This record gives sequence, C-alpha cells and structure tokens, in this order.
Amino acid sequence: MAGVRVIELGGMGPGPFAGMTLADMGAEVIRVERPGGLGVFPGDPGLDVLNRGKEIVCLDLKRPEAVEAVLSMVETADVLTEGNRPGVAERLGLGPDVCWERNAALVYGRMTGWGQEGPLSQRAGHDVSYIALSGALHGIGDAGGPPQIPMNLVGDFGGGATYLVMGVLAALLEARTTGRGQVVDAAIVDGSAHLLAGTHGLMNTGTWRDERGVNMLDGGAPYYAIYETSDGGHMAVGSIEPKFYALLLEGLGLDLEVSAQHDRSSWPEARRRIAESFAGRTRAEWTEVFEPTDACVAPVLSILEAAEHPHLADRGGVLVEDGFAQPGPAPRFSGHPRAGFERPHRPGADTRAVLDRLGLDAEALLATGAAREAL
Repeated sequence: MAGVRVIELGGMGPGPFAGMTLADMGAEVIRVERPGGLGVFPGDPGLDVLNRGKEIVCLDLKRPEAVEAVLSMVETADVLTEGNRPGVAERLGLGPDVCWERNAALVYGRMTGWGQEGPLSQRAGHDVSYIALSGALHGIGDAGGPPQIPMNLVGDFGGGATYLVMGVLAALLEARTTGRGQVVDAAIVDGSAHLLAGTHGLMNTGTWRDERGVNMLDGGAPYYAIYETSDGGHMAVGSIEPKFYALLLEGLGLDLEVSAQHDRSSWPEARRRIAESFAGRTRAEWTEVFEPTDACVAPVLSILEAAEHPHLADRGGVLVEDGFAQPGPAPRFSGHPRAGFERPHRPGADTRAVLDRLGLDAEALLATGAAREAL
C-alpha cells in the first residue's frame, strides 16, 4: 500500500487497530489525536501498539483552524477513518460531504458499534454489547453456564476493525476506477453477525443447536474441547476428523470406538475418560506426546508464553525488544519483506513535522493552540 495516505481521526480500539493494519501493509497513516489524548485507559500512550507505524499529530478539532488543517490533509489523502457516533464528524465540520468537496475520490471509513442507521445507532456501547446483540456471545461458554466474554477479539477487532480494513480496500479499488469515493459503514454488530455465517449454515442443516456448549465446535463435543492437566495447565483438543480422533485416542492410550465419535449419546463417557487421561500428566508431558502428531492437540499458552514458543519465534509472530512485546504484521506478502521491530510514536510527536511536510503553517497552529506537540 505504499503511496496510500490514510488520515485516522483519533479513537480507541477497532479504529486504531484498522489503522495499524493498514500501516503494517505499507500505507502512510497519520493519526489526528485530540489534546490530552483519549483519557480512557491507564498507561503510557507512548507504549500503545495500536499506534505503531503511524505519525501522530495533535489537533484541537473544536477550533476551526484545526478543522481546516485536517481538510487540507484530506486534499492529498486516499482514506479518512473515524470512529465517532453518527453525526459527530458532521458537527465538527469533517463529514464525508465536506471532505468530498476537497477530494471526490476520498474513501471515508466509519467505525461504529451499531452502524450509521438503525434504532440503536445513537446509543453508547462496547464490544460486549455488540456481540451480545449479534448472537455471537450467546454461543460462547459451557453448557448450563453463562456466556463467556472472549476478550474484545470477536467484536472490536474481528467484527469491527477487520471489516473496516476489508471495506476500505474494496472502496479504494473502486475509487481508482471511477474517481469517486464512498462511505464504508463498518458496524461491529454487522461484522459479528457476519462471522456467524458458518454457524447459520450448520443450523440450517440441523446439525447445530442454538444452545451453548452442546455442539461440535463450541466445547460440547469431547473431541473439540479443553482439558486440564495434572499441573493445572490445559490442552486444547481439536480432533474433528476420524483419523485425527484416532490419533488422539492412541496418544491418550484409550480404547474408545472411533466409529462412535459423532454419537452424542457417547459424548459424556468419552469426555470423562479423556479428561481422566489428561489429568494424569503435566501440560509439558502431553505436549511432548502430541506435538509430533496430527492429532490437532496443542498446549494452551499464556500471551507471554506464546511469545517464546519456537514456532511463533521462528515466524516472528511476536516481536520482543527490551521487554516491549507486540505481534508481528499479518498477513505476509511474498513480494515484500516483513517490517522489523518498530515502537509506536507518542501522541503529538509528529505534529510539527507532518504539518510542515504537508505545506501547513505549523508555527501558527502551534502558537494559537490549535495544534499541540508531544503529550
């Protein structure tokens, strides 16, 4: 994406993750941060991995000269993304119609939870709110227990940021053909519902119950579940195919019938015996048993443990330097080497340099307070 300029209006979570992903792919991403930052999460903003690969300018968008500075940036940009409630960008004077007056080919990406229209579009919410309404949250957890929150991976980053990136890339292709930009309305509730396409397909065939923890891929089946080891660790089992299930049983030393794998009436007894076997050894011992096989069994690692796993280390899946860890860029491209370790910039660290490079009067904007330097 070299040569693509993205203006990211400061927000949190999925919007910044989308911007980071575009930067990982080579886009020039300029984040416009508000004075004082977001003030939502504790910690040093200079350590926020979601800001890696970006230049960060600090502008007070309540001041007309700062808004005009952003509109000047828009004139040479390919994409603008924002994550406000519907109507906020318009009230700031930075809505799509105003931006298109400056640059008709601009792709305008909007990241929200509920979308630009609909009965809940003006309501507040967070990841858990959106996946709850989409149906995704209901299916995560043990049978008979409450739904379990999957961090904010399914909503914010899966159903939100990923869909914003896909939409922006598709809209960029069309803009290069037609010369006209458009709004990409990326709503987390839409993306989370879209992620359930395979589950809807299974429900349509009658092979998936609209219940939690009783199905093939939600922990209900004994061959697709998590088991505790003797040292309090856990092993993840995903032995779906009969040949892999046979390898699981062989590794565990069990004489269960492979032909009964999908017989629901046999599941309780199979789960009991598999659990008993796993409880007899440590996580490390079971890893040694199964890692050389195709049984689809893996140790459940913590985030820090995963960073040190030989496979992730070999692929650069997690990059660590002086105690600072971050995931490596994904996906990979055969035509481009992967970027090395890069620390995120502090908010405002690039204000003067970016404004000057884009032909704006940085000194005047800083003098009036419309622009600020490093927070």
